[in-house]
Amino acid sequence: MGWEFVSTQGGSLPLSHSELTLETSPRSVSDARRWVADACHKLDRADLIDSAELGISELVTNALLHAEPPISVRMRGTHRHPRIEVYDGSRVPPEPNSRMTHDDELLATIGRGLGMVAMSSHAWGAELLDEGKMVWFEPAAEPVDEPDLDGQLYTSDSPASGRLPRVRTSEGVTVTFAALPLDVYVDWRRHFRDVRRELRLLSLAHEDDYPVAKTISDLFTRFGDEIKQAQGITEINRAIAAGGHQAPIRLVVTPEAPQVISQVIDVLELADSFSRAERLLSLASTDQQRDFQRWFFGEIVRQANGGSPLPWLGSESVAKAHHFS
Repeated sequence: MGWEFVSTQGGSLPLSHSELTLETSPRSVSDARRWVADACHKLDRADLIDSAELGISELVTNALLHAEPPISVRMRGTHRHPRIEVYDGSRVPPEPNSRMTHDDELLATIGRGLGMVAMSSHAWGAELLDEGKMVWFEPAAEPVDEPDLDGQLYTSDSPASGRLPRVRTSEGVTVTFAALPLDVYVDWRRHFRDVRRELRLLSLAHEDDYPVAKTISDLFTRFGDEIKQAQGITEINRAIAAGGHQAPIRLVVTPEAPQVISQVIDVLELADSFSRAERLLSLASTDQQRDFQRWFFGEIVRQANGGSPLPWLGSESVAKAHHFS
């Protein structure tokens, strides 16, 4: 698989450089500006500081005025195409002013901040999440002549390819987890969604530079379709909502799901290796997240091939599992 997420810059963003949580205070804007300038310096991308500071100032100000806490900022993407993300607790989508560049609208106040973001970035957009939203932009070294004033809006739970039929038990593959560790599952799911979002945004903004990102993003879309058809995901979510630490779970997936999941396993392992090599600015998975991923996905593939269920015993359970392709 010809991945080309190679750094073209000399700088390095440490894996420990994670998100910055902001207080609901006017000083948070200046805190965010200092944070993003420091991040650009560490990437050896001083050419992006002006637009990065402008964009993050506008988005943090919008979050303080119109959204809800918690508010946080982080940097993702690649060294060549860093992306700045601002998170808040409101699911109300941003409302850009599509006439921002018209002379009679230059003094507008509604949507003006988003117009400023658009004019100082190669691409920008927003995603509605279960717990709020994320607004992102890729700072440009020079002002953009024809900015995208509408941006790209996504929802985390929108169907990937239309309404899907539920798999019938008689046609599906049954996978049993005698005691699924819910806390570990939630932690891993959060990281998995971050990786999936990262690859989708790379595909959206830079398909020509990273053509394989589109292929991988399509694979995750197929995986999402399979999960939407699976029986048992609702039970996992109910057990999590109830505050339990573990739960017996019986998943029924389509016969095609194990093959798709085998490909997803390889992609996630490769993406993680690039994060550790800092070719991707996403945080690499923890040892526990990586081991759980191998066990959880591995059980689906292994049991589909006739293997007996193996319990989660931390890294020990992964060591016991059979190798799978």
